[in-house]
Amino acid sequence: MHELARTQPETGRSAGWPQPTAGGLALGLARSNEELEAIQRLRYQVFTEEMNAVFPDTADGLDSDRYDAWCEHLMVQEIDTGRVVGTYRLLSPANAKSAGGYYSESEFDLAGLGDLRREIVEIGRSCTHADYRNGAVIMLLWSGIASVVRQLDLRYVLGCASVSLRDDGAAAAEVWRRARDTMAAHPDLPRLVPHHRYPVERLDSVLPARVPALIKGYLKAGAQICGEPAWDPDFNTADFPVLLDVERMDARYRRHFGMV
Repeated sequence: MHELARTQPETGRSAGWPQPTAGGLALGLARSNEELEAIQRLRYQVFTEEMNAVFPDTADGLDSDRYDAWCEHLMVQEIDTGRVVGTYRLLSPANAKSAGGYYSESEFDLAGLGDLRREIVEIGRSCTHADYRNGAVIMLLWSGIASVVRQLDLRYVLGCASVSLRDDGAAAAEVWRRARDTMAAHPDLPRLVPHHRYPVERLDSVLPARVPALIKGYLKAGAQICGEPAWDPDFNTADFPVLLDVERMDARYRRHFGMV
């Protein structure tokens, strides 16, 4: 692993930011087949065993697809044990071209991005081990994303934010209500059109619901939802297209991730 950062529980504490438990964490980029396999095994544990997602390319306890070969893979490991406890993958514009497109294009028509797509790094396949869902791992991963974006000198980050439909669409309804209001207030935002649109007219649920933590984090950082959700039958989720303009990121996040 090419290490980018590490966090020890007894040092580097910052008020307001979650801290790791146990013996500390290391963030880096996967640099071997063994490390990629460990990442794919974690993804299988979270997506298939925990979330019951069904992928056509899943085999031998590994979640893999054709995009993996073209992506940079961020990984967070326990320093003491080497166990992989979090991951994201990133696809640059150049590698997306070689791969035949972004993964997001399997769900959305990206024509609305126009020339922006030349400056986009796509993020996806985010997951965190159940032992580390206190925020520490995701903040390390986001710092890794910031590092790669700086290195590639890109401006935008694109991803698909998934909302489970197991609650009859209550959480997705809350996300869509907020997204719809924001999009109406910012008509200049790019609009991405889903290939298999989830019927948002069914999202009029009045059940109490919260915006999922990951989406809430994206929005707090300054990201925008820029279209109606697509339906992902593998995960049984409504997937919202999310775009972050790094130059308009919330100032607190820019400082934290060294982007000022």
